[in-house]
Amino acid sequence: MKRGRRDPGDKPRRSAYDKALALLARREQSRRELRDRLQHDGYARAEITDALDRLAADGYQDDERFAGMMVRSRAAHGYGPRRIRAELRTHGIDDARIERHLEQAGVDWQVEARAQLRRRYGEHPSDEYAERARRAQFLLRRGFDAATVQDVLPDLT
Repeated sequence: MKRGRRDPGDKPRRSAYDKALALLARREQSRRELRDRLQHDGYARAEITDALDRLAADGYQDDERFAGMMVRSRAAHGYGPRRIRAELRTHGIDDARIERHLEQAGVDWQVEARAQLRRRYGEHPSDEYAERARRAQFLLRRGFDAATVQDVLPDLT
């Protein structure tokens, strides 16, 4: 072994708290996301629970803050409420909290859907059924609900 270099096996393992704090330093994360990552890295359940409770008590991890950030970020990137809900559920955020943050965001989903159509297809209307269907599918994939798509498409097609 060369002088000054350590074998990676010689390094002391970080505590679950330190590992989670390092993950949170990169970006906001949900409690479930951190728990899953720590479990994957082989930490004991009790140590994970203690670390997550301590992070919450210290104000470093907060699912409320995470949900608000995620709603604002995804809405700003042009995603609809259905997709945002689905993504937040995968992060372990409960439905009541999701709905509260979607309401607090104050997003006019019809305006956002129109903006996404303009960004993708321009101002050109289409009389072709296949093109209108393609545009509707685009909005549905972005997470807008069917009622919003029906309201928005006649304006641009």
